[in-house]
Amino acid sequence: MDNPVPPRATGPGPRRRDRHGRGMRGPIAPPQVPLAASRAEAFADLVQDSVERLERRWPQLADIDFVVLEVPRPAAAGEPWNDEAVPLGGTVPSREGRRARVVVYRRPVEIRTKGRDERAALVHEIVVEQVAELLGLTPETVDPRYGED
Repeated sequence: MDNPVPPRATGPGPRRRDRHGRGMRGPIAPPQVPLAASRAEAFADLVQDSVERLERRWPQLADIDFVVLEVPRPAAAGEPWNDEAVPLGGTVPSREGRRARVVVYRRPVEIRTKGRDERAALVHEIVVEQVAELLGLTPETVDPRYGED
């Protein structure tokens, strides 16, 4: 053999090709495509869409933080187990310089819905109910289309 195979570079840098010589795998879709968004990111977008829809009517919502958590916290260690339904959302009132919060729990909502449209409707209902609780209003006052579907 006239051309010997050059030895492999064993430096700490990134590999340029896989072991079959075809190159490293790239992303399935570019980042701009919705396919590239994770389920958590898509869910956060649904919450943000709902908040933006309500902010047009209620500008004071800019003073409320909207948070997405995976699941609700379990009961404290000393408390007995309860058989109540798993909450889909909750509120934390403002206090000591902290802003009020509306929390939406992603996994319980995803389990109860089948598709994106159904999930978006449920997320909006949850956000409306929690905002109504914080503002001391009825959900129908916060969003006149509440309950229509």
